[in-house]
Amino acid sequence: MLPNIVLAEGLRTPFGRLGGALKECSAVELGAYAVRRLLERANIAPREVSEAYFGSAVLASSTLVAARQIIIKAGLPPETPSLTVDRACCSSMSAIGLGFMRTRFQEAEIVLAGGVESCSQTPFLQRQTRWGHKLGDLTIEDPLQFRNPFTGEPLARVTGLVALEHGVSRDEQDDWAFESHRKYFAALDGGLFTDEVAPFKIGKGADAETVAADEAPRRSISRDKLRELPPVYGSPTVTAGNAPGLNDGASAALVMSRDAAAARGLDPLCEIVAYVQLAGSLNSSPYLPGDAIAQALAKAGLGIGDLQLIEINEAFAAMPLVSTKRLANGDAKCLIRLRAITNTKGGAVAIGHPTGASGARLVMTLARGLKQRGGGYGAAAICGGFGQADAIIVKV
Repeated sequence: MLPNIVLAEGLRTPFGRLGGALKECSAVELGAYAVRRLLERANIAPREVSEAYFGSAVLASSTLVAARQIIIKAGLPPETPSLTVDRACCSSMSAIGLGFMRTRFQEAEIVLAGGVESCSQTPFLQRQTRWGHKLGDLTIEDPLQFRNPFTGEPLARVTGLVALEHGVSRDEQDDWAFESHRKYFAALDGGLFTDEVAPFKIGKGADAETVAADEAPRRSISRDKLRELPPVYGSPTVTAGNAPGLNDGASAALVMSRDAAAARGLDPLCEIVAYVQLAGSLNSSPYLPGDAIAQALAKAGLGIGDLQLIEINEAFAAMPLVSTKRLANGDAKCLIRLRAITNTKGGAVAIGHPTGASGARLVMTLARGLKQRGGGYGAAAICGGFGQADAIIVKV
């Protein structure tokens, strides 16, 4: 009989703005810090970790074999196997999914899973210069523009067009963005993120500064201000206000069997019930999280009505709007209920989206939200570049 698998503990760093307080911290440094704090909190010795999986979506910012660097810097034995996962924004949810499968089939006892990103330390690229350049202009490329490498189209433009195809307007996206900030601050003021976020100290001695909260959320945001912002990258609907920023941060979680958690006196955040990953057409990212949730529910033998909470990553505000519409499948009452239980503590438009770290953040936020309301089933889903998605069903 296969064991029940749990997310025994999880935490993250504060998420910083592009060029903000965490700009001098490498992705590896952020990830190693999250790992150290996680193991301390769970009272797990580094040698007890069977293997580690860490996601990164912009590998240029974390350089070679990020997972390997993270575990060594965090003090794990060099004999600990590790794997760096690049599934775009899905990466750290994929890392948890890998941990789920490895422990489920008893190939590992304790898996460290998470993700990192330092958009602030992502370098510019200058191609075709290694062997010299004799004449003409040189082009510098910015990987943070996030364009489809096959079509050259900015993801913001594609997202806006797909949103309109699904009947999701600019006003709806602005309203969702406003609510993302409002809900975030309600949750923050209510103490929901106290256990989730590990304050990060920068510098030493008298000059040391502690970053204790996410930098991107804005209390002063208003619907009127959002309405005034112009669309970006040729998008018909996406603006700097209804999309997340480019962020820095790390997330880390411990995946193990329920018995292993009990043996160590841990009260798990949640049980992992099902995990799926999907891929679709190059323009499917806005609705693919909805499809992934539907498949994960089917895998778990559950229906939409069984869900008490949903987390869908706000890669843009359009994503949860389009995905919930896809899930509701034309049922207006179902759509109202789905949106009411989605991202109830705010989402990436407010919190920020350090791409490699967001998937794991969604799962721990979901689990703590379910605990706060007394338990039940929840779903977390995230889209990844150029038509990918992951989804996890959890139970508290």
